[in-house]
Amino acid sequence: MTRASRIILNTFDDLEAPILCHIAPLFLNIYTIGPLNALVKTQIGDDVVLQCLSSSSNLLKPDHNCITWLDSQPLRSVVFVSFGSIARVTRGVKGDDMIPAELEEATKERGFVVDWAPQEDVLAHPAMGGFFTHSGWNSVVESIDAGVPMICWPLFGDHQLNSRWVSEGWRIGLEMKDTCDRSTIEMMIKTLRKHRREEIIYSMDQFSKLAHDSVSPSGSSYKNLEKLIEDLRRI
Repeated sequence: MTRASRIILNTFDDLEAPILCHIAPLFLNIYTIGPLNALVKTQIGDDVVLQCLSSSSNLLKPDHNCITWLDSQPLRSVVFVSFGSIARVTRGVKGDDMIPAELEEATKERGFVVDWAPQEDVLAHPAMGGFFTHSGWNSVVESIDAGVPMICWPLFGDHQLNSRWVSEGWRIGLEMKDTCDRSTIEMMIKTLRKHRREEIIYSMDQFSKLAHDSVSPSGSSYKNLEKLIEDLRRI
């Protein structure tokens, strides 16, 4: 990585200023252009983004029926549960993608299960009150952009570090450590929705505003993208 002439990061200056200060002396050109999903919309508009997504070749097609279901739910009443995507590398594992009958029965009156949800649309919905996530970086940044507090259950890779920053650094969510059983999940949801609700929502609102500011025409990420494009043209 030290041989790279340019580093492009899906983050924004106000979110990770201390870290960026530490790595700035190591690289000549660092471009923070996040939240990338929000910056794309600012640059080319929501309508164009929707057209691109509708004509994309995604292997998994988002099920938008969940948005219709969300329309009937009260404000900030729903917890979105999604742990990203996992590729199956063996053909011998069968039935591992089946939804347990117990889960289907328990959620049919108060939940909605889909194979693949349009995550940005779900997080942006007014009914969204929390995000139970594996804390992958894209999910964390999209949640900040949408202003939705998180419950993080880190699995591997960068998840542990992301989760720690969400819970202890930025205080925009909670980290579920070690044991993950029904009582722990229930406690986490109650903490997010009741005991620490105001504190976490306040912090999240602050960071969400900073994220939106960064992708505005006068924002740092917007300007960094313009600079990146200009620099690449000179090569």
